Amino acid sequence: MKKIITAALLAAVAMPAVALPTTASAQSNRELRRDRQDIREEQRELRDARRRGDRSDIRDERRDVREARQEYREDLRDRNRRWGDNDWRDYRGRNRGVYARGNWRAPFGYTRFRSGVRIAPNYWGSRYVISDPWRYRLPSAGRYQRWVRHYDDVLLIDTRRGIVIRTIPGFYW
Repeated sequence: MKKIITAALLAAVAMPAVALPTTASAQSNRELRRDRQDIREEQRELRDARRRGDRSDIRDERRDVREARQEYREDLRDRNRRWGDNDWRDYRGRNRGVYARGNWRAPFGYTRFRSGVRIAPNYWGSRYVISDPWRYRLPSAGRYQRWVRHYDDVLLIDTRRGIVIRTIPGFYW
């Protein structure tokens, strides 16, 4: 009986800790979506002010657009910090052997990808998947996402659409 109660208590304590990253990432995604909507709204208001031709309104709307973009960039920067960029960078600095390139070749040439680009499935096929991202201190990939290696770079791919979500250039030595 004691074992069951102990296991239930441990499960109750561990569950909120497991649920936090998902909630935090969902919240940050909502914030980013809201910030993008704010930018679009401010741009619409700037277009309207330009049609009316009032210089002070145009100046105010430009400032509002600038502030909305700045807020978006700050939220994006905060989300990237939560993703643990420093965690893998510090670990890589201390454990260079884990990130050694080794003998790795691809049947295609190197292309530097950026976020938002759609790439062909042969770039993120099973041959290039990083099956153990925790070994490199990468954040876990979400649903329908995969970390893949592309020469010395690492890409986070949305496997449903083939879109690059995130790139980490020069990840391997």
